[in-house]
Amino acid sequence: MRHTVLRSASREVVIGADRPFCVIGERINPTGRPVLQAALREGDLSILAKDVASQVAGGADVLDVNMGVPLTDEADLLVAAVRRVQELTDLPICLDSSVVEALEAGLAAYEGRALVNSVTAEDERLEAILPLVKRYDAAVVALPNDEDEIPMEPEKRLALTEKIVRVATQEYGIAVDDIVIDPLAMPIGADSTVGHKTLETIRGIRERWGLNTTCGASNVSFGMPGRHALNAAWLPLAMAAGMTSAIMDARTPHVVDAVRAADLLLGHDEWGMSWIATHRARAAAQAAADQAAAAAAAEAGGGAGAGSA
Repeated sequence: MRHTVLRSASREVVIGADRPFCVIGERINPTGRPVLQAALREGDLSILAKDVASQVAGGADVLDVNMGVPLTDEADLLVAAVRRVQELTDLPICLDSSVVEALEAGLAAYEGRALVNSVTAEDERLEAILPLVKRYDAAVVALPNDEDEIPMEPEKRLALTEKIVRVATQEYGIAVDDIVIDPLAMPIGADSTVGHKTLETIRGIRERWGLNTTCGASNVSFGMPGRHALNAAWLPLAMAAGMTSAIMDARTPHVVDAVRAADLLLGHDEWGMSWIATHRARAAAQAAADQAAAAAAAEAGGGAGAGSA
C-alpha cells in the first residue's frame, strides 16, 4: 500500500488506496480565462482569493497552482501565487508547470511538501525535473509518454511507467511512494475505446507497483455535451480500478458528490460519517438560506403595507 504524503506549513494530506479519494482543485489556472490572464499580467493576484475559496468550499484536499500566462515571467508569477495561496489556505499545493525554472522557484518558495505536476518518460524531462523533486523532498506526477508518442496501448503505458519508476528510484533515490502516475485519460469524444484502455492501465499500475494515480478528470469529457455527467460517471469507475486522486474542478457538486459516494461504497468512509456530515451541513445551510429569504420577504411585505397605508 503506497502512501504519498503532501504537506502545507500546518496540514498533511495522504494519498493512498486505503484513504478517501484526493480531490486536487484545478481552478487556479489561467488557461482559457482571459480576465485572469490580463490580471496576472498586471501583477494582480486578487482573483485568486475567490478561486481558492470556491475550491476549498467545494471540498478540495489539495490545490493545483498553474501560472502559465504567455508574455510573463512564469517563475515570478508562480512564486507570488504560491505565497498568496498559502496566505489564504492551509491546503497543500500541487505545483503545475512545464517550465523547469518556474518549478524550481515555486518549490523554493513553498512552505511544506509539494506535489510537482509533472514529468514524462522523456529522458530530457526526467533529467531536468527529478533532481528538483529529490532536492526539495517533493512528490511527482509522471505521465507514461515519451519523445516518440503518447501510447494508446495499456502495455506500452505500463512499460513507460516501469522506466519512470526505475529511473526515479534507482538513479535519483526518489521513494516509490512519491511517484504518482497519470495513466493518460484521453477524450472519449475522439475515440470511444480510450476509457477502458485507461482503466486497464490504472489496474495494471495498481497490480504491478501499487502506485498512486491521478488524472486531469475533465480530459475525458472534453468536446462532449453533458460533461459533468460524464465526469461523474468516469471518476467512480476509475476509483474502482485503483485511481486515488484527480485534478478536477471542486466547484461542481454533482461530480464531487459522485466521488464521495464512491468513497463510501468502496469502504473509504467509515460508517459513512463524512457523507452524513456533508449532507447535514448542506441541509442546515439550505434551511438557513430559506429562513433568511422568508424573513426578507416578510420584511419587504411589511414595508410595502406600511407605505400604502
